[in-house]
Amino acid sequence: MTGPKVELEFCGVEKRPTFENLFQLYVHDFTELWHGLPRGELGEDGLWPAYDDWDSYWTQADRTPMLIRADGHVAGFALVNTFAHSGLPTDYSIAEFFVARKHRRSGVGQTAALAVIGARPGQWDIAVSRRNVGAQHFWRRIAALAADGGPVDELDRDDDLWNGLIFRFRAPG
Repeated sequence: MTGPKVELEFCGVEKRPTFENLFQLYVHDFTELWHGLPRGELGEDGLWPAYDDWDSYWTQADRTPMLIRADGHVAGFALVNTFAHSGLPTDYSIAEFFVARKHRRSGVGQTAALAVIGARPGQWDIAVSRRNVGAQHFWRRIAALAADGGPVDELDRDDDLWNGLIFRFRAPG
């Protein structure tokens, strides 16, 4: 049995409502990592606060919003920008990455992540929250595959820029 066909859909602002809806699921998943922290509380409308940077993904050239599709169905999203949590020069960064639970552990996330990175040769900076241990394992594997045998630097930060791991590598062109 083969996995689902995975595709990336580069999106214009008309897809913003889809991203906003998926973001609610994304935050829901994160809330289990936020116990004991002030963040992650639902609003009176039963929704989590909106993502602060949505506008920038449709107005700034260095930001790219993509839907992840599995067999044609919306399965998640990827947001790419150029912000480096490491504070070091970088060409690209995974700002946010989400795969719906139905499609996890089926190869959708790995295929999508490698497609996102593979289309953009250069220096990558992927920051993963200290509390998100599962994502650390995922991105460590993705970084090694995307670097194609090249070195992957793993930084451990706990400062104003980031609290967690940062995987830095060069994706070949």
